[in-house]
Amino acid sequence: MKVGFVSLGCPKNQLDTEVMLHEVAMAGYEITPDETEADVVIINTCGFIESAKRESIENILDIAWLKKNRTLKAIVVTGCLAERYREAILDELPEVDAVLGVGSIHNIVEAIEAVTVKKKKGSKRKYTSFEDKDTVRLGGDRILTTPEYMAYLKIAEGCDNRCAYCAIPSIRGKFRSREMNDIVEEAKQMEALGVRELCIVAQDITRYGLDLYGEYSLAKLLRRITDETSIPWIRLLYCYPDKVTDELIAEIRDNDRILKYIDLPIQHISDNMLRAMNRHGDSKMIREVISKLRKEIPNIVIRTTFIVGFPGETEEDFVELCEFVKEAKFEHMGAFPYSREEGTAAYDLPDQIDEQVKQDRLDILMSEQLEINEKRNESMVGKVITVLCEEYDPVAQIHFGRGTDDAPEIDGKIYFRADMRVAPGSFVKVKIREVMDYDLIGRLVTAE
Repeated sequence: MKVGFVSLGCPKNQLDTEVMLHEVAMAGYEITPDETEADVVIINTCGFIESAKRESIENILDIAWLKKNRTLKAIVVTGCLAERYREAILDELPEVDAVLGVGSIHNIVEAIEAVTVKKKKGSKRKYTSFEDKDTVRLGGDRILTTPEYMAYLKIAEGCDNRCAYCAIPSIRGKFRSREMNDIVEEAKQMEALGVRELCIVAQDITRYGLDLYGEYSLAKLLRRITDETSIPWIRLLYCYPDKVTDELIAEIRDNDRILKYIDLPIQHISDNMLRAMNRHGDSKMIREVISKLRKEIPNIVIRTTFIVGFPGETEEDFVELCEFVKEAKFEHMGAFPYSREEGTAAYDLPDQIDEQVKQDRLDILMSEQLEINEKRNESMVGKVITVLCEEYDPVAQIHFGRGTDDAPEIDGKIYFRADMRVAPGSFVKVKIREVMDYDLIGRLVTAE
């Protein structure tokens, strides 16, 4: 029997897919990358915001076509959409044969067996599993779906921040740290597989350890990973500003293998909006953290995200946000229009913002950031930087990769020409010669 996978959403969801891949393979099923030849397809969905829900449903319907027109026998839906809407998926999408919540990924083999064993009358059983997401075993062996030179490492599950706009706590449960020894052991496994860039992820990595050890323990975890492996690049994603401790800043500054890069979701700078969003801390705290990061680590790269059009956001709030973006000059920035999600504290707030106003504000904010990025990229021309080579484009006859300033999938690329073929996963020196929007173009200087 052949099993196909579709993985949607964030890297944290991708890690769950990798665990399921391993369990399915160990059970003796053949994994196929081609859904058209699969007997069963597992769709690991995202259900965070409206656009993600639409994408998940569209993928389910696309795979359902194979059930009617090809040899596909069953569809299994897992992940955040499955956790959030449970039996409603079976009611409204009859093509789906099984639904597993986020606490049930280790039941994936049982689900496959349930939906492929026919009843006496010839119909297949529907299968559901929604185990307690707050007690489920964290981690597990996995099959990497990332390129062999990079991997994500999830150090915790769930979230306790309870931001007013966010459904994650109700979907993923309370914050639970993984045992430090288990994380370090997994990092060693990644090293043995040839991983050269390890991206540390969770809903909030800066909270790591508080529930297990009674204190923020991310800095200690990073020291152990760098002490006990030789992985050259360790990248930090999803750090909340109110939990960026002096110890963590010092570890980033002094540890050569921790990239001088931090993903710091801020969401807004207006105190009115921060209170309404139930964000921890105020604008003064945010500015102090940014100032301290830039002072202690002069070459730090800060990525952030903002929400525009949150209920009650006035023109004055938005102007304050735009001025802050121009002032802070973030190296990378993403922004999103507020998505009204049922089950969140913000859903019933008054003064909901018109969709067109949200889009207009998004366009204005991103145009401000584009100007900042253009100036920064222009300043890179003539510099020689270290690049992790990712691939070679045979059509354009050019290699591409990323520098320390760029996280996989979300930041820019560095394209470079060379007189030789460079293997993916190699570190090379590239001299930057020109700018192309958010990306840089250069030429190989030296290779490993």
